[in-house]
Amino acid sequence: MKNMSLENIAAACGGRYYGDENKKKQIVTSITTDSRKAENGCLFVAIKGERVDGHDFVSQVYREGALCVLSERELTGDELGGSYILVESSLQAVKDIAEFYRQQLDVKVVGITGSVGKTSTKEMIASVLSEKYNVLKTIGNFNNELGLPLTIFRLREEHEIAVLEMGISDFGEMHRLSKIARPDICVITNIGQCHLEFLKSRDGILKAKSEIFDFIAGDGSIVLNGDDDKLAGISSVKGIRPVFFGIESGREIYADNIESRGLSGIQCTIHVCEEKSEESFTVLIPIPGRHMVLNAMAGTAVGRLLGLGLEEIRNGIGKLESLKGRFHIIEHAGRTIVDDCYNASPAAMKASLDVLSEAQGRRVAILGDMFELGEDSALLHAGVGEHASDNRIDLLICVGDMCRHMAEAAFNSGGCREVLQVPTLEALLQTLPKLTEEGDTILVKASHGMHFEKVIEKLQEL
Repeated sequence: MKNMSLENIAAACGGRYYGDENKKKQIVTSITTDSRKAENGCLFVAIKGERVDGHDFVSQVYREGALCVLSERELTGDELGGSYILVESSLQAVKDIAEFYRQQLDVKVVGITGSVGKTSTKEMIASVLSEKYNVLKTIGNFNNELGLPLTIFRLREEHEIAVLEMGISDFGEMHRLSKIARPDICVITNIGQCHLEFLKSRDGILKAKSEIFDFIAGDGSIVLNGDDDKLAGISSVKGIRPVFFGIESGREIYADNIESRGLSGIQCTIHVCEEKSEESFTVLIPIPGRHMVLNAMAGTAVGRLLGLGLEEIRNGIGKLESLKGRFHIIEHAGRTIVDDCYNASPAAMKASLDVLSEAQGRRVAILGDMFELGEDSALLHAGVGEHASDNRIDLLICVGDMCRHMAEAAFNSGGCREVLQVPTLEALLQTLPKLTEEGDTILVKASHGMHFEKVIEKLQEL
């Protein structure tokens, strides 16, 4: 890891080094907060979590060959097996060290945020850029104030681009993430209705998400969804004029000839307008949903900013692969299971229902509670129920306390052939084998805390 000597690490986080002075110039091979991933030459950061205290594993990581430990407490006795750096806060130290490391590398950073679609947009952009560059991207949900630094620690000198997902739930968080990431290109997917419990309104969400611009590079670029009314009003940030993408013409990047291919994907023509010229290409996006067209346009915008040709961009879009829990399609026991259970918001729920409505056979939606929606939670859940009714879903199964509003709205609207309300996940798992049949296409979606991955596991046992 470039310039990541123990001496520099201690200075970056304001820590005090204890141990062999001859080792201070040594470079760590990796940085981890997971004792199971400790390896020879690594720096292990001991963090006290809600359930596990990393300090309890200090002796173990020394035995695994850790070069040094970063600790919030003095290490003594049997646990002291080598050098360590003492800090007031391990979490703050991780952020400070990541900020230092980011600035040691000659790498372009694409920072992505938004209420909905951050992960799918991140995957799209990374797929496009991989046609030309050595790309590192955020894995899983490593997008917060601990996950982002851990992602940055995976960067090596051979990487040319980092595509970083940046997620928040309150004011100030994005400011701190931006300080670490120092993005060269900022992408915002939309301003929706997530985290209303903390951010109160869409204007509050816009303000919080816009903190991504706080540490943008002086020669940086901004890519925004021009179809979003809140984002469309941004004309300039620090003298940077945004690049807008959207379905309607008039944007720098726009799409038309949009044609659903069912669960096989969605085809469209993407137009690129640059300095009085316009070029276009037609592409089949291999993951279904109209929202994927927006993701493809975001990928196109970033690709053009970083020098890719249209053929490279088209190839990158076409190679996109789905992720577990993110509209991942599983064929099992004569059923098509749509694993979209990683997380949920009203807009994402509705988009997934739109795709389900185009499926062949009986269309089944198993939907669970959406969290952090604030005082309008009941109304927003009801809106999803009405949308399911509008899409004529054959069987709508609503699971959880707030989902009773979804079930009631769907039932009263009358568009679904059958609506079931199930109070708990446990109750659903007991009755699930009786609710599905061969030929079904089954959408499974809820907020992450509902643990709907258990529904996917149960369906795969049929």
